Amino acid sequence: MKISEASRLSGVSARSLRHYEDEGLIVPGRCGNGFRDYCQSTVDRVLVIRSLLDSGLPVRLIRDALPGLTDGSDGDTDAVCARFLDEVQDFRDRLAARIAVLSDQQAALDAYLQKARRAGP
Repeated sequence: MKISEASRLSGVSARSLRHYEDEGLIVPGRCGNGFRDYCQSTVDRVLVIRSLLDSGLPVRLIRDALPGLTDGSDGDTDAVCARFLDEVQDFRDRLAARIAVLSDQQAALDAYLQKARRAGP
């Protein structure tokens, strides 16, 4: 299928599809005229990619883990999944730490504003 159809089916813009290709996340086929040719498995892969990106995972992590998560092979899938889940947990823990710091900063700003408003202009 053409990029426009793949875009429609996946809900991802053609620009994003090209970006995923540039990042090595997908490899669409090519027609004789050089146009991209997307199959249903590529569209399915795009849906997984979109879900992972929406979760905030970096492209690097997705690119490293995606082959083992979507290729359907039974080879070392358990090891890939375990490594991927460990990295996702690490990413989540770093995110939680950043949120805690931001929450502390927000609380400090709230306290400052409250104190400043009581003091008046």
